[in-house]
Amino acid sequence: MKKFNVAVVGATGAVGEELFRVLKEYDFPINNLVPLASARSAGEKIEYAGKEYTVLELTDSVFEENEVDIAFFSAGGSVSEKFAKFAVDAGAVVIDNTSHFRMEPNVPLVVPEVNPEDIAKWREKGIIANPNCSTIQMVMSLKPLDELYGIKRVDVSTYQAVSGAGKTGMEELVKQMQDFFTFKLDESEKNAFAHQIALNVIPQIDVAQANGFTKEEMKMVNETQKILHKDVAVAATCVRVPVLRSHSESITVTFDNDVEVDVNEVREALEKFENVEVIDDLENNAYPMPIISTDTDITYVGRIRKDVYSPNIVHFFNVADQVRVGAATNAVRIGLKWIEMESEI
Repeated sequence: MKKFNVAVVGATGAVGEELFRVLKEYDFPINNLVPLASARSAGEKIEYAGKEYTVLELTDSVFEENEVDIAFFSAGGSVSEKFAKFAVDAGAVVIDNTSHFRMEPNVPLVVPEVNPEDIAKWREKGIIANPNCSTIQMVMSLKPLDELYGIKRVDVSTYQAVSGAGKTGMEELVKQMQDFFTFKLDESEKNAFAHQIALNVIPQIDVAQANGFTKEEMKMVNETQKILHKDVAVAATCVRVPVLRSHSESITVTFDNDVEVDVNEVREALEKFENVEVIDDLENNAYPMPIISTDTDITYVGRIRKDVYSPNIVHFFNVADQVRVGAATNAVRIGLKWIEMESEI
């Protein structure tokens, strides 16, 4: 297999670090690895596949200088906005994990298990966008159900781990819990979140929008429609919870009015879908939880039940590691699918 020069922008961040793990686990065909970060992190050392690499400063010319073929961006929207064009101009395909390009009409927004055909559109801008973490795990469970019955509406409440806010979010939860046990919780700093996150839930993620939803909630609406190529109605309530890693979602799906939901058919459709696993045995306390999904590449679904009042509605719970499934793993899967598709041309 041909090997590629691969750059990772945001190499020292939480998603960047996870990207290196996933690239190694998936045996990504790397010729040369180019870890990139800001000037303050340049010079740091990272280890990959038994070899040490020096983190380079992200500059306008670094992609051309290192003949980069594939560039993973995970350093924030403003960084992608400024530097992605230089990677594209240098001949690289950009796989962007930020929100900056997601809703641009000529940039494909991809979950490889759901809409791999969209990857072919990468040539228009040289960029493939990685969706929001909460959107990824949701569409992983929506796609087989849409194929089964045809989805009309989705209502979702999320329970999002603090790692969604990066290393600082995780550190803040740990520090506040430590302060709780030393009776100093009132003195804990609140930097990553507007309120105390330890022993609390915060029903706001990202900034308020004019329609009363948050930016995070509207991402789930708009991105789901773009990925599924369908004007499905979506309503989201996104909540930050004191869990270190893995997002959970309570999802209600409404199908067309003439649909009579068969839970066994729903379960079978989910079980057959790639990288989805059903854990659904309520009597024996078996269902998806963050401690099950953390450090895996699977979207877990359970608590599947038909609505008591409407035969065309089904409810279920899904959980996935948002650092992997919702970011690093999805990006690597995009890269591998891109390689596969390009080799067929």
